[in-house]
Amino acid sequence: MTQIKKSKRKITEIIVHCSATPEGRDVTVADIRRWHIKRGFRDIGYNYVIYRDGSVHEGRNIDISGAHTIGHNSRSIGICYIGGVAKDGKTPKDTRTDAQKAALVSLIKELLSLYNLSPSKVYGHYQFANKACPSFKIEGLRKEVVD
Repeated sequence: MTQIKKSKRKITEIIVHCSATPEGRDVTVADIRRWHIKRGFRDIGYNYVIYRDGSVHEGRNIDISGAHTIGHNSRSIGICYIGGVAKDGKTPKDTRTDAQKAALVSLIKELLSLYNLSPSKVYGHYQFANKACPSFKIEGLRKEVVD
């Protein structure tokens, strides 16, 4: 697992995203970085990316504000899991593998502890934008991180 280090920024939120890629398709940090740079970002927008095998990869440096949620980037950590849409490439679907689910819970628990945040500070992108992202309701995840 990627080493989790504390940001010099004041972190008050964790925001969960999906890559909006079809179920079963592998995508890397390099792929997302390329997409984001093509859209005008200076780097990948997310701080962490969780691959389908459950491995956690570093994206944008944790000390630099992300580019994942308008109005929240300076004080948040953006986590993206690979997937989020059905095989048709457009229908929102919770495509997380068991390994991704476990890695997401583990990463969030570690971040909540590191930044002394409560589970209520974990959000889904859909709570700030008119999107289905991350294609599952965040309340269930909040309950898992307190178990």
